[in-house]
Amino acid sequence: MSGCTCPGVRRALALLALLGSLGGRGCWGSDPGSGELEGQGSRHPRGSWEAALRHKRSWVWNQFFVLEEYTGNEPLYVGKLHSDVDGGDGKVKYVLSGEGAASIFTIDENTGDIHATKRLDREAQAYYTLQAQAVDRVTNQPVEPRSEFVVKVQDINDNEPKFLDGPYMAGVPEMSPLGTMVVQVAATDADDPTYGNSARVIYSIIHGQPYFSVEPRTGIIRTALPNMDRETRDQYVLVIQAKDMVGQMGGLSGTTSVTVTLTDVNDNPPRFTHKNYQNTVLESLPVHSVVARVKAADADVGPNAEMDYRLMDGDYLGLFNISTDEETQEGVIVLLKPLDFETKSSFSLRIEATNRNIDSNFLSVGPFSDLAVVKLTVEDVNEPPVFSTPLLKMVVSEDARMGTSIGRVSAHDPDSTNSGIRYSIDRNTDLERFFNVDALSGVISTAKPLDREANSVHNLTLLAIESQDPTQIGKGIALITVLDINDNAPVFAIDYETLLCENAMPGQLIQTISAVDKDEPPSGHRFYFSLASPVAGNLNFTLRDNKDNTASILTKRGGFRRREQPVYRLPVLIVDSGSPALSSTNTLALRVCDCDADGVAMSCGAVAYTATGLSTGALLAILGCILTLLIMVLLIVTMRGRRKTPLILEEERDIRENIVRYDDEGGGEEDTEAFDMVALRNLNAMHADLGARRDASSGGSSRRPAAFKSLPDHVVFREFIWDRLKVADVDPSAPPYDSLQTYAFEGSGSVAESLSSLESLSSDSEHSYDYLSNWGPRFKKLADLETLYTTSPS
Repeated sequence: MSGCTCPGVRRALALLALLGSLGGRGCWGSDPGSGELEGQGSRHPRGSWEAALRHKRSWVWNQFFVLEEYTGNEPLYVGKLHSDVDGGDGKVKYVLSGEGAASIFTIDENTGDIHATKRLDREAQAYYTLQAQAVDRVTNQPVEPRSEFVVKVQDINDNEPKFLDGPYMAGVPEMSPLGTMVVQVAATDADDPTYGNSARVIYSIIHGQPYFSVEPRTGIIRTALPNMDRETRDQYVLVIQAKDMVGQMGGLSGTTSVTVTLTDVNDNPPRFTHKNYQNTVLESLPVHSVVARVKAADADVGPNAEMDYRLMDGDYLGLFNISTDEETQEGVIVLLKPLDFETKSSFSLRIEATNRNIDSNFLSVGPFSDLAVVKLTVEDVNEPPVFSTPLLKMVVSEDARMGTSIGRVSAHDPDSTNSGIRYSIDRNTDLERFFNVDALSGVISTAKPLDREANSVHNLTLLAIESQDPTQIGKGIALITVLDINDNAPVFAIDYETLLCENAMPGQLIQTISAVDKDEPPSGHRFYFSLASPVAGNLNFTLRDNKDNTASILTKRGGFRRREQPVYRLPVLIVDSGSPALSSTNTLALRVCDCDADGVAMSCGAVAYTATGLSTGALLAILGCILTLLIMVLLIVTMRGRRKTPLILEEERDIRENIVRYDDEGGGEEDTEAFDMVALRNLNAMHADLGARRDASSGGSSRRPAAFKSLPDHVVFREFIWDRLKVADVDPSAPPYDSLQTYAFEGSGSVAESLSSLESLSSDSEHSYDYLSNWGPRFKKLADLETLYTTSPS
């Protein structure tokens, strides 16, 4: 709310507004157009309520008005409803229904007074449609038809203008004339535009003068100064105000910002920052390399700052070129041809820069181009030698002797020092070293015999090396073509397979032959064919030279038989046309075949005389194979019979070396599972066994065992091990890999005697272990276990 009014004044305003809206009516709350005014109707002569109900209409109204945003403490009086049926005796009550009935609007059922109990907002809802009816208080039956009326909320200025599209962004070209339109702003006011000036808006500019102005009624923003320069200032922020009540005092206002950007136009020509530029460049700079970069400054941006560079006329045209770098708008000078310090050591390039997109409105500013001079100084470098002819072609005869001179190459030092040159051949291009070059004179000569048929052209890379600086190496190419001589005799073009039918007729063509020659005479090949002198007068075949480097082989007779001669060999002499002429004799094999009526070979070669059965040689071969198989089977059976039990079980075999250790003192018979240790039952048995073996080897002397018994134990044991080793070496059933067999014994000097159970293998008698009980509690348990073991049934 923009102001405050006391409740009494507000009620008076409401009544005045209500009376104004009812002007011209017959009475308050009635419609003069209907011809029926309040109080105009009368009761029926009978005076009954039925007559009143049958009355067409005795009270009407259209609309009421109420001010929005009422702030009083009491309900706001809207108006009064009254029917002429109401006699004031309390028999009629008024009922209100429709939008806001009971929640916003209330009615006094006795008097018909209508009040608003809440603050109303026209911007939220501008009017309310209600229905009023007079009913009998006792029966609740209507005494008048239901009538509809509207309560309109009367507007006050309680909403400020708002810029719904703000803040604004706009652009205008720089240097625009005065009054150029920039953008139009618009503000809306939620108040009633049909009532008063609450929604009538006036625009003004608060911030942004003197550069821009705004039209008060339209909101169009225009430039207020001419020739605003983007390069000086490119952006302005304006504050625009919209005020209702036609801008009068007490009106509400709203503001928005407008950002105006000056867009660029091409109003600045390009200008070089310097008129002269200095650059140095090495004469060894590769072609198409960048020599220098120059740039003309342009205060404009975007397409207005794009420019083209070009070289003005001069002797450097064709040696250099300039183009525009589209990203940086620099002029890039590029080398097109090699530089030579000795020829020319400096260049002065005149360069012009011109805008691409010129605006004709700003031609008065001046020419949109500029000139600059770039001086290039060429720096001397130590260059490699240069061959006078980069590609030299030479020829040499195929029969040239070693040391024959072919030609001479020449190179020079382009530098002012004019250093001496040494020549050599890049051996990667002459791996077989067919040629040499004289290091001082550059004369190329042959170093080996040449063969045109192996290599007709030699491509050599020649090196020219400075004497003072060997790192400076120049390269040239020598193409040496080997000229052909007639050094290859002609031969058959292919290996012919000629078939001769037994039923061939005399004079029949059986083969056409041709020849090839590795040589390449300038006038082409010409071959001459004839039969070699030994068979020139044979009675079987003849040869006809076709004079086109081919020849035909013909039969002289018929009646050829395979049984008589299965193959004929015909020597053919071929002579070429070279100088001197070369010849060769080639043998043509003709196989006699059995042919069908169409001359298609069915079978060829010699005919076998034994139609069935096998030859004696074949039978002997078969019998030999059978005997060999029988011998192999007998050997396998014999070897299996002699095979002993393996020292290591099959599932425990391994391709690696095995070490089997026995560290237990007396494991009993189970220790002998892997090895036969019967011989180690006791030292006495070892003595006896070893003595028997020695006795057998010495011829049966009866004194040997007694002698061995007198030897020390370790000597006897050593002899026993050596004896076992010899036996294992000759044993064919021994494992194919190394194994370690360990033999150990208690010895004969122990007080307790031997504890090993190995002796049980050499005796069938029962053992008594009672003596173990005398050794203490620990051994008593062992004696009980041994007794239980020996007495238990097997």
